[in-house]
Amino acid sequence: MIPPMGAGGHEANGAGPIRIDDPGLGIAEVEAVACRGMGTTLGAEARERVAASRSLIDAAAGSEASTYGLNTGVGRLASTRIPPDEVRELQLRVVRSHAAGTGEPYPPEVVRAAILLRAVTLAQGHSGVRPEVIDALLGLLDREVLPHVPARGSVGASGDLAPLAHVALTLIGEGEASVGGEMLPAADALARAGMAPLVLEAKEGLALVNGTQFMTAMGALAVARARRLATLADLAAALTCESLRGTRDSFAAPIHELRPHPGQLAAARNLHRAMEGSAIVDSHRACSRVQDAYSLRCAPQVHGASRDSIEHAARVIGIELTAVTDNPLVFPDEPHLRTGGNFHGQPIAIVLDLLAIAIAELASIAERRIERLVNPAYSNGLPAFLTPDSGLNSGYMLAQYTAAALVSENKVLCHPASVDSIPTSAGQEDHVSMGNHGGLKLLRVLDNAERVLAIEAMCAAQAVEFQRPRQPGRGAAALHAAVRGLVEPLVEDRLLGREIDIVSGAVTSGDLLARAVDHSGEEWE
Repeated sequence: MIPPMGAGGHEANGAGPIRIDDPGLGIAEVEAVACRGMGTTLGAEARERVAASRSLIDAAAGSEASTYGLNTGVGRLASTRIPPDEVRELQLRVVRSHAAGTGEPYPPEVVRAAILLRAVTLAQGHSGVRPEVIDALLGLLDREVLPHVPARGSVGASGDLAPLAHVALTLIGEGEASVGGEMLPAADALARAGMAPLVLEAKEGLALVNGTQFMTAMGALAVARARRLATLADLAAALTCESLRGTRDSFAAPIHELRPHPGQLAAARNLHRAMEGSAIVDSHRACSRVQDAYSLRCAPQVHGASRDSIEHAARVIGIELTAVTDNPLVFPDEPHLRTGGNFHGQPIAIVLDLLAIAIAELASIAERRIERLVNPAYSNGLPAFLTPDSGLNSGYMLAQYTAAALVSENKVLCHPASVDSIPTSAGQEDHVSMGNHGGLKLLRVLDNAERVLAIEAMCAAQAVEFQRPRQPGRGAAALHAAVRGLVEPLVEDRLLGREIDIVSGAVTSGDLLARAVDHSGEEWE
């Protein structure tokens, strides 16, 4: 399997472990930890920073001055002073009260990514926690303890308060967590993993729950998948174009250099190169057709717009990966803590909505190409629904229905969450980002789009076989071989749902693209 694409200072598929005080942490590293279990460690420099900031918290805890979240209540209760002998109890109650999530849990990889990112932000040394708190978070990752974190309950105001509180709940031995796939009371899960519950000191409960890590985790993992999907969309479009006896000339560099959007240029290069050496293209150069349909001819422009949006989201999320999103913040050279709003999720919420739109468009244009493959009115001589015995067999008729249903669902899901807001905490938090909603919708859009692209790859692989003995270009041929390594040609009707799941699973994991890379012997942009 090819490593996920992304920026960062670590080799994402190397030996590890990832040292989280390195500012080069990027999307590839997040995916490596979240999805492939790469190890983590807190570096010596970060440990020193964290210890230094903790000394300032200890000093503030003994002061008569009011410090938000340390010796005061939180949210609208910020003006309520907490007695010194109840400061530790305050942190415990912050975690318990904020763990108010409900509904289905986040996917495991999202929880792992969020834990990593919370450790990273605390390791910057501006949150005032002890190093032991970060060690405990990394211990959850390295010992494969997965907190049960309900996915509903965050409005993206002070970041993802409820989801992060459920992670913190596991650290203190409350709530539930799984070890080895078995869900247990958190105290039992920690014990089985050889970990002791964490006793929270001043400010540490608040530091564990304040931040954007769940929405950022969803965004980072979505970018990694979206980058692979964009590349696969180019190869699938090339294979479809071959199957429909389309032209390669629309993808030639001189056309796209006159409108040099980076994503468009990259998509055009992929499409042009994927059809290089095609006997199918050579066989119809003198045909009477002047232009191909937009879903073929304009693939670089549409795919390219999605690519550019994905990369914009990647830049924003890349900043957030190592950002400090806590409140209040500790500055080593200042005696007093500063309060601010770095926890607000708006920067991430907007690009999560943008990502959903970009990914949905990859699926939307792919569904139109699927229609051209299965519809004899458009398919340039291919048998109806790509079956050699149509009538008795329905072939890929219903696969197009499925693609249409998924694309239609995405249209609903792409309504932006980030334009909504509803006040919380008795009006104190009077503008919120709804970033968690955006992230959850994004994951559904991405799942749907990966299924649509899987269907196009399956239909195009079936269709190009009707062009034999003429062979497609090497990139298109590589995707055909990759699909055939997972599913057989459709001769007679059979159950297609399971096959769509198999191929879409390979799209999600990167395995389908990896197989195409192996068959072509070259990388694709």
